[in-house]
Amino acid sequence: MQQHAADVFGGTKQKVAEPDIKAMHAKIGQLSLENDFLESALTKAGLLSARR
Repeated sequence: MQQHAADVFGGTKQKVAEPDIKAMHAKIGQLSLENDFLESALTKAGLLSARR
C-alpha cells in the first residue's frame, strides 16, 4: 500500500490524452442540425410557439 502512496498524492503525473477536435466538431454539427430539424418540426406541429 505504501508503495502507491506517491501516486495517489501527486508523486507522478500522468499524461492526459488530447481530445479529438475533428470528432468534437462533427458531433457539434450533428447536434446543431438535429436541434434545428426538431425546432422546425415542432413549430410546424404547433407545439413550439416561439423561440426562446
